[in-house]
Amino acid sequence: MTVVRVAAAAYGVDFLPDRAAYGAKISAWVAEAAGAGAELLVFPEYAALELVALLPPELRHDVLGMRPALQTFLPDFLGLHARLAQQHGVCIVAGSFPVEHAGGFVNRAHVFAPDGTHAWQDKLLITRFEAEEWQISSGEGVRVFSLGLRGGESLRFGVATCYDSEFPAPARQMAEGGAEVLLVPSFTGSRAGFTRVRVGGMARALEGQCYAVHAPLLADAPWTCALEDAVGRAAIYAPADGALPEDGIVAEGGWNESGWLIHDLDLSLIRDVRVGGHVLNWRDRVAAEERSTPAEAVILGASVGV
Repeated sequence: MTVVRVAAAAYGVDFLPDRAAYGAKISAWVAEAAGAGAELLVFPEYAALELVALLPPELRHDVLGMRPALQTFLPDFLGLHARLAQQHGVCIVAGSFPVEHAGGFVNRAHVFAPDGTHAWQDKLLITRFEAEEWQISSGEGVRVFSLGLRGGESLRFGVATCYDSEFPAPARQMAEGGAEVLLVPSFTGSRAGFTRVRVGGMARALEGQCYAVHAPLLADAPWTCALEDAVGRAAIYAPADGALPEDGIVAEGGWNESGWLIHDLDLSLIRDVRVGGHVLNWRDRVAAEERSTPAEAVILGASVGV
């Protein structure tokens, strides 16, 4: 049996006075999850935008000007998370950061290994606000991360950031690359937005017969248009089959309650339903694709005049 303890952050944004305060806050969060035995920690989408509070006031509502200004914090941001990952021997998916790349900016989730090294997954599908107002570009490429666990086995996981989770293709590529856990960091400004990501995460868990770990940003931040309102609850989803929960919800936190959701994921349950479930969504994905032909328009009955 392979079990991994994961920690999903429902991360509440604060107006912090300086870099030291930011470092202390992130350090305390990581220490809490690591102290509870978590091996894989995931922070929400755009949690790094808490750093906007450290910019000059005139930039806090300048959605284009804040992007290059935030780059001055990036080296310290990376160094902080690398040190914490190494110090506690955990894997950290940091709050995503708008990173300058190829003449534009991408929404990048950095993934830190227990030895302090890091890689990343860029968001692939961009929402209207990101594209039209913030001018954030789509990233390229799907990645699957392999993490050695303390018990000697390994875990493969992917990161489907917010809107990415609402589409089958990225998660399917991750699952076909061996991912058994899908991390879904999100930033949603309304219950409707949160529900879209929640439904997307549950659908991806069903299709891929994998776990989906949802980590939402929480904010009431009128001091910057980059954040303003963010709502949600941390949750873990799974296919509703076998010994997994009948409603597909493995665990969840309270609505808009800041803190960690920490839970053990038994990978054997996922592996069992993939080969012996009441339905075999993972196996039948190929048949579903092969049997899906272009839609034929069928006219039902004769036209009826008014």
